[in-house]
Amino acid sequence: MSQTTRTLLALRAAVGASSWLTPRAAGRTFGLNAAANPQSPYLARLFGVRDLALAAGYMGAAPPARRHWLMVGIACDLADVAAGVIGTRAGYLSKTSGAMVTGAAVGAVVLGALALGEEAPASETS
Repeated sequence: MSQTTRTLLALRAAVGASSWLTPRAAGRTFGLNAAANPQSPYLARLFGVRDLALAAGYMGAAPPARRHWLMVGIACDLADVAAGVIGTRAGYLSKTSGAMVTGAAVGAVVLGALALGEEAPASETS
């Protein structure tokens, strides 16, 4: 496992765990206001468990399936980029919060793409 992949998995685990265990604090990190939306901790926990599942899926997969887990993670992160852009344009995310959540998602896409490029293709691991 490459250092890039280790970094990506550690970030997924940290973001996932903090979003699940302390959803209001995790939201504040990105400038989100849980007091203004009492349902936001629920949504943060949905997001958190997804990141935990992506990290655990990769870790539990045999080497040929690890590329698949990285691709699924990239797809989720691309959807997060789109959600950040849509939320900012629609005005329910402030420009600051929109930039923070979108920037974090772009960073995850980049890390995922780098990790995917470093991962051996399935034909090389069989």
